[in-house]
Amino acid sequence: MSTTAPRNARIAVIGGGISGLAAAYALAQARRAGAPIEEVLIEASNRLGGVILTERMDGFVIEAGPDSFLAEKPAAAALCRELGLGESLIGSNDRERRTYILHNGRLVPLPDGLMLLVPTRLWPLATTPLLPLADKLAIAAEWFRKPPPTSQSSGDESVASFVERHFGRAMVENIVDPLLAGVYGGDCRKLSIRSVLARFWEMEQKHGSLTRATLRARRERLRKVRSSCGSPANQPPLFMTLKEGLNRMVDALAAKLDGEKIRLATRVGLIEREESRYKIQCGDGAVEEAEAIVLAMPAHASARVLAGLSPPLARLLDEIPYSSSTTVSLAYETGTRAKLPQGFGFLVPRKENRRMLACTFVHGKFDGRVPEGKALVRCFLGGAADPGALKLNDQEVVDLVRGELQSILQFTAEPLFVRIHRWPQSMAQYEVGHTARVAAIGKGLEAFPGLFVAGNAWSGIGISDCIRTGMAAAESAMQFLCARGPS
Repeated sequence: MSTTAPRNARIAVIGGGISGLAAAYALAQARRAGAPIEEVLIEASNRLGGVILTERMDGFVIEAGPDSFLAEKPAAAALCRELGLGESLIGSNDRERRTYILHNGRLVPLPDGLMLLVPTRLWPLATTPLLPLADKLAIAAEWFRKPPPTSQSSGDESVASFVERHFGRAMVENIVDPLLAGVYGGDCRKLSIRSVLARFWEMEQKHGSLTRATLRARRERLRKVRSSCGSPANQPPLFMTLKEGLNRMVDALAAKLDGEKIRLATRVGLIEREESRYKIQCGDGAVEEAEAIVLAMPAHASARVLAGLSPPLARLLDEIPYSSSTTVSLAYETGTRAKLPQGFGFLVPRKENRRMLACTFVHGKFDGRVPEGKALVRCFLGGAADPGALKLNDQEVVDLVRGELQSILQFTAEPLFVRIHRWPQSMAQYEVGHTARVAAIGKGLEAFPGLFVAGNAWSGIGISDCIRTGMAAAESAMQFLCARGPS
């Protein structure tokens, strides 16, 4: 009779970005609550957090990657509170929430009342120079649009095509294109309406007119705000972040994991399957074994490690395109802030023939990010339309950004310092047909029980989306092991 105690089932999380951290945290919490599992987190780089990286220099809080998350998506804020960071949560300065569009070489305010791509207020729309008269008339006529025939409800189309049908080409070129380039690093002529802006596609199917549907949804939201907050003035901010930077969340998650269960600087080679277990070949020659795996990596990285296990599945994963980006943070001395426009920043349409995609005035977006009176500007390069930006050296990047700031804003101040961060192949592109691709990948994964995916390639690119997919993948892995029973 064997006296060896049964080994707990092992779950490997590959990828230590926010998706993988959320998955590993969920597994660690379940283990501490008595679940018979053991987790290991494997990360190729020498740090955790992925694209979340906060630097603090001379009193400035610099976000190298994302700087916030949408308040309307609850996963990130809920996790922060669970980690004891609730008092560090701060909202964006929505009273200063003015965003500009570069139009014919000058900054024009984005019209008030624009709900992402749908105008909800008449006068700002009627007076904006961003749209010609013909497009303004088309927008007015959109109110009377009827739902499409049922026969047209099963297809997909680009965001550009969808918006142009409803509001005209100028809305696409002057507003929607720079908005999506700034958020997704993508091309609205390729991005899928059903994957990127599904709620608007659903509005069209149900109501026809996006304007009517959006106003109806807005009235319902205001009613809920009044019942819960007492006044629309008390409604939650658009964006939330952590006072000391988003790295606080990464550090807090890491602190909840057992150090010996984290393997940094460990690149995974190939994953193999042997009977009911997976073998993970690591770059240092070690082999990790696990009954279940959460792949919390970009789809192209998952394709590489699964190439030996399933070439067809690897090819499907590799079909999801990614864009790269470069963030450039420039800090300025006291007195320079007055030379910049008030607001959150500006967006640059493709037709303006600039290389800058967007610029954020960090000192205006959040309190406590810069020393009193000083300024912090964050510029974005790259995206799907300009992959070559990633190849620029540091001096070329600084010269380009300062030159465009001077040209656009007549802003010539010498920065105190500049921080440049490059993120190659980091942003999944939800191009037309993305839903079908994801479904095909899900079907392919069914052939490999215990293999799950998480990250920004599946159902949203934001921090909350990544946290949600990471925790869902961890839950699915535990349910799989529970259903399978002891090995």
